[in-house]
Amino acid sequence: MTASIALFPDSHASAFVEDRAAKSALAVSVRGLQRRYGKRVVIDALDLDIHKGEFVALLGESGCGKTTLLRALAGLDQPDAGQIRAPERHSVVFQEHRLLPWATLSENVALGHETTIGRTGAAHALAEVGLSGREDDWPRNLSGGQAQRVALARALVRDPALLLLDEPFAALDALTRIKMHGLVKELVARHQPGVLIVTHDVDEALTLADRILVMRAGRIAASFQPKNHTSQELRSVLLEELGVRTH
Repeated sequence: MTASIALFPDSHASAFVEDRAAKSALAVSVRGLQRRYGKRVVIDALDLDIHKGEFVALLGESGCGKTTLLRALAGLDQPDAGQIRAPERHSVVFQEHRLLPWATLSENVALGHETTIGRTGAAHALAEVGLSGREDDWPRNLSGGQAQRVALARALVRDPALLLLDEPFAALDALTRIKMHGLVKELVARHQPGVLIVTHDVDEALTLADRILVMRAGRIAASFQPKNHTSQELRSVLLEELGVRTH
C-alpha cells in the first residue's frame, strides 16, 4: 500500500484492531449494537473497539447516530440490542461545561467523590489544566475556555479508563480551541485513557486522533489512520466521505 489512497479508507482496519489488541488492553468493545427510536434505526449492528491510550475521533453528518453511540457508551442511553463492554471508570465532557454555579471550582471537580478526591486532589487536577490557585473561585468568573478546562479536570480527576468527549470545544473561539486541543492531547498522553471524541470538525479530528471513523446510517462506514496519509490528502478524503465536494 502506498501512502496515497486518496479516495478509500484504510483497507487494513481490521488488521489494525488486531495489532492494537495484541499490544494494549481494550478500553471499550462494542458488538452488534442497535438502537431504535420508534421505527427509525439510529445505530445498526455497529462494532467498535477502542484501546487504552488510543484517541479515536468520530465524524458524521447530523443525525447519523454519533451522540447516541457516545451516550450508550456512557451508560446514559439503553441500546435495543448488542453488547457493550466498557469500564466502570469512565467520564464524559459535553459541549456545555455543566458546572454547578453555586459550587467553587474545587467543589465542582470533586463532585460526587469528595471523600476520595478531596480538596488536594481537586487542586492537583485544576493545576493540570492551568488553573492552579483558582480552587475557591466561582464558575461565573470563568471564560468559556476556562470553564471547559474545569470540566476536563473534573473528568480526569477520577483517572478514567475511558474518556468520552461530545463536541467539547465547539462553542469556543478558534484560538481558545487550538489551545484546548494542545491541552487535551497532553492530558490524554499523561493519563492514557481510551478516548472517543464526537465532532463535526475535520481539522479537529486530524489534530487529535490516532484513528478517525466516519459514521453513516448508524454504522462505521470508514476508518482512517492519519499516520498513513498526509493531512491535506486525508482532509480532502474525509470531507468527501461527509458529502462535501472539495474540487
